[in-house]
Amino acid sequence: MALRNLSLKTFLFLGLCQIGRRGFASAPEIRDAPKKIAIIGGGIGGTSAAFFFRQEFGPGVKIDVFEEGTIGGRLATESIAGHEYETGGSIIHPLNLHMKFFVDKLGLSSRADVSSKMAIFDGRDLIFEESDWFIVNFLRMLWRYGFNFIRMHMWVESILDKFMRIYQYQQFGYSFSSVEKMLHAMGGESFLTLANQTLEEAMMAEGFSQLFLNDIVAPVTRVNYGQSVRINGFVGAVSLAGAGSGLWAVDGGNKMVCSGLLYHSKAEVVPARVTTISMKSRPSKAGPVLSFYEVSYVGKSGASHSTYDIVVVATPLHQDVSEINFSGFSPPIPSHFPGQYHQTVATLVHGHLNVSYLGAKDKPEDFYISDILTVDNKASDINSLSALDPVKIPKGYTLLSASHKKVWKIFSSQPLSQNHLQRIFLSWDSVFEKRWLAYPSYNPPQRRTPPFVLHDRLYYLNAVEWAASAMEMSAISSRNLALLAHHRWYQQTGKIDQEDLHTRLRGEL
Repeated sequence: MALRNLSLKTFLFLGLCQIGRRGFASAPEIRDAPKKIAIIGGGIGGTSAAFFFRQEFGPGVKIDVFEEGTIGGRLATESIAGHEYETGGSIIHPLNLHMKFFVDKLGLSSRADVSSKMAIFDGRDLIFEESDWFIVNFLRMLWRYGFNFIRMHMWVESILDKFMRIYQYQQFGYSFSSVEKMLHAMGGESFLTLANQTLEEAMMAEGFSQLFLNDIVAPVTRVNYGQSVRINGFVGAVSLAGAGSGLWAVDGGNKMVCSGLLYHSKAEVVPARVTTISMKSRPSKAGPVLSFYEVSYVGKSGASHSTYDIVVVATPLHQDVSEINFSGFSPPIPSHFPGQYHQTVATLVHGHLNVSYLGAKDKPEDFYISDILTVDNKASDINSLSALDPVKIPKGYTLLSASHKKVWKIFSSQPLSQNHLQRIFLSWDSVFEKRWLAYPSYNPPQRRTPPFVLHDRLYYLNAVEWAASAMEMSAISSRNLALLAHHRWYQQTGKIDQEDLHTRLRGEL
């Protein structure tokens, strides 16, 4: 069975690599192609949307990407002590087929692997330390948690097997008009149920112990999403998948994927902040009234506006994140959807770790733990502490003990005080702080996600984040919207929201 699953996943990846300029949705000549497409946001969602929209609509359409800041969005690096380090999204799962496809297509490569060990900190002591020996780790887990750890991997694997169906659907050109319909196509009612209950509820129903949830599952959700096991079950499963083996990153920094996709798409970057999207109309020479979207923005040269046939919003439309207004729409489009984005503070410190802060019994020269996760209690005032490797691994680079000065990244919900830094570090040369509104607040679960379709030809890519926020989820959403926009433009309703796709396509594979 494992070999069969592997061959299917390999086939899907090879299929993605064969996607042509217009993908699998070749359009009949019903109407002229769109002339201009606007994409608002230059992160992984916006740049992958530029790539996929170019595939679907061909070389003739003009694509503008509006980005006020730096291309890459929440994928970012910072220079410390002569090397670049990831400050944003840092890991990619081995089954993230779109990210694999991008790296291959753009001629990039994965970063050299550096060995590491993990520990779990309860705010006072290390309650678990990973050994160099697999059998030792296995026996420790078995003694304390029984078969919960093995069962967790099986549970996550069963969810991933259903999740992988999205690549099959997209390979054959199928798209979905809402997040709920996309989740239902992948995993049926079980995925919708998972998205509308907490991870704690889902795993307790599967028989996992509260001790295992507190000691193992919560530290994983805290490092990946800064939140507890009361996040929604679907994003919780995504988080647990991100704690598996084979995780990788892009050599030179994950943000290189964004700049590469932008270059490959031949899109034009508009360095400006979008303020308003308006619905406009004008008569045509042929007689019928034509509708279009006017995008108003402010750049270095002042305020301006441009008109587009299709607009994709690839930035969050939520309080404290978005300042985009929508004008002239009936029914009106809200500027802010319900829910908030969760603040995670990433603090990078170049210094000597104080191992006694962790209650470690080892001397600094014998302490090689590089990833410290934390349990969810009042004593744990940080979410995680990790020794970072540069985005470009130098020749001869090896894992160093805590007796050496290293770059450490701390995730916390609030900025760290000087007193807090003095407790964690013996000394330091530099401190860099980045406050991210990195992902939605998933507590309690969002009962209804924002829509993919805001208006006839106006789409919202970041709606997918309310199911789960990850690089691959943004890429999946951008591919879905490119297909959806193409099908709606050419009135190919047979490729939208089809039920029982897994059963229908089984014979074609």
